[in-house]
Formats: sequence, C-alpha cells, structure tokens
Amino acid sequence: MLVQKLSLSYEGNLPTWFATVLLFASAIVAASIAQRAPTFRRHWWGVAAVFAYASLDEAAELHEHLGGTFSTGGVLYFDWVIPAAVLLIALAVMFWPFVRALEPATRRKLIIAGCVYVGGAVIMELPLGWWTERAGPDTLGYALIDWVEETMELIGASLALLALVEHREAT
Repeated sequence: MLVQKLSLSYEGNLPTWFATVLLFASAIVAASIAQRAPTFRRHWWGVAAVFAYASLDEAAELHEHLGGTFSTGGVLYFDWVIPAAVLLIALAVMFWPFVRALEPATRRKLIIAGCVYVGGAVIMELPLGWWTERAGPDTLGYALIDWVEETMELIGASLALLALVEHREAT
C-alpha cells in the first residue's frame, strides 16, 4: 500500500500530486509574467495555458484516453505519442520567435527544462512501449524505464518553475 502511494509508476498518489502542483505553479508564474510583459504578452499567456493543461493532464490522465486511435505497435505501442508529437511540433513553430526573443539565460534554462520534460513525457514512452509490448508492464525493465520517464518529468517541471521564477524576479 505504501509503495502505491509513493511510487512514480502509479497514478493518483503523492508523486502525481507533486508533479501536478509543480506544473500548476509554473502556470501561475507564467501568468504573472504575462500580466506585466511589455512584449510577447500573448505568448506568455500561451506558456501559462500550456503549463495549466499539463497540470490538468497529470492529474486527470487525459493523454491516456488518446491511446488506441492508431493501429501501431513496437515503439509506438502507446500511440498517443503521435498526436502529442504533432502538437509539440506545432507549438515549437508557433513559439520559436518568442523563445528566440527571450534573454539568453532564460531561453537556455527553459529549453533545457522543456527538453528534459518532453524527453521524459513523450520520448521515454517509445522504449517503454517497446518493452511493454514484448515483456509486459509487470517487469523490472518496465519499472526502470518508467522510473526514468517520471523522474525526467519531475526534473523538467522543477527546472521550468525555477527558470520562470528567476525570469519573473529579473524583470
């Protein structure tokens, strides 16, 4: 019982709550930046919305319901990564001018945070899907890959919150 409440591999527990709060805190900080931003105000509100949605998704497992849309296997066993990748590419294209305009320290920190978070949330789903299809979810390999995935998400969210707070304090 204690393992389920503390494990990164389970949902609806303490780590899920912590991740949800980290993401929501990032949304709040981004919104406070948006309120004061002299330029790119809509982009800052967009950043706030992305973090708010990520927080909601973490709490309610919304992306889990996208699975089964495509008939895939192997690394695309968890096929929700397909629409997620398309969405991420669209967001990257839309936000690129904004990202380029950020001061270098903030830009670097947010890009690193985003890469770590997306690397965990989306990219690590690929080997996890491959492993799940071949060996199942109740194996040590699954647990290790899942641990890396969830840890990357927590680190990425933490780095993003830190970068946003530092940016807000500097402006």
